Amino acid sequence: MTRLSATILSFLACISIQTTAQTGKELQRQLANIVSRNEAHTGVAVIINGEDTVTLNNNGNYPMMSVFKFHQALATARFMHDNNMPLSTTIHISKTELHENTYSPLRDKHPDGNIDMTVAELLTYTLQQSDNNACDILFSRIAGTEYADRYIRSLGINDFAIAATEKQMHDSLPLCYANRTSPLEAAILLETFVTKPLFDESYQDFIKKTMIECKTGADRLAAPLAGTGAIIGHKTGSGDKNSKGQIIATNDIGFVFLPDGQRYSIAVFVKDSEEDAEDTARIIADISAAVYRYITGKGKLPDAPQSN
Repeated sequence: MTRLSATILSFLACISIQTTAQTGKELQRQLANIVSRNEAHTGVAVIINGEDTVTLNNNGNYPMMSVFKFHQALATARFMHDNNMPLSTTIHISKTELHENTYSPLRDKHPDGNIDMTVAELLTYTLQQSDNNACDILFSRIAGTEYADRYIRSLGINDFAIAATEKQMHDSLPLCYANRTSPLEAAILLETFVTKPLFDESYQDFIKKTMIECKTGADRLAAPLAGTGAIIGHKTGSGDKNSKGQIIATNDIGFVFLPDGQRYSIAVFVKDSEEDAEDTARIIADISAAVYRYITGKGKLPDAPQSN
């Protein structure tokens, strides 16, 4: 476990809201106010400039959904680094690997399969478009769920689990809760990725660039940052409804670089939401706006979405 992780996690057992700096109390208050207005379980973690940490409702039981594709990308890069495999390594994809009834722009573009695709292309599908088939192809051909879970733990991240593929979650809805994390551990993983060399620089730069070009979740973390000059790289996660009619999860995690040189990592997980999809995403956007305003000291953002 990293020193940062060990220091922060020692405070979590009995405290649901915390900060490493007294000045974070105002941000805590704002986040708690946003969360209280919605019928959903929301967890937040923010690490500001690698120093100040604020969490809200932090625990390890938030289903990641496709957020775990960030974890998978890191494990894939580590495996390839160790085995001297370039990102240009090709994988042959058969039609049987392109499952129906799951979100897959890859399958939509190549419905008959029988194609060769580089690992870089598959990672682009998973990180930018959250493609479920591309995800499971990487799990089956490069590094599986057990390897991914083990590698992320080797980085000092422990309050999480990667236990199921996309197909397994699709076949058994309860397994959507098996791939889980605490918001803080997700934020620490982002910090580790941004600040430490984990594998060959070409892999790390590729993942960072691909996340910055993410095409999903424009209504979440990225929404209030449009037009501010901020650079955000992020990974979303979205779930179906559970047996109670609640949205299992709507998530977004990301690293943000501000024009004034400041930066932060942020993870927001919303589980078992009784709000509709639009309002659930707006919770994340509202939290993102509050964090941006707090760090920059700026007032209301233009067109910043507001929760009902």
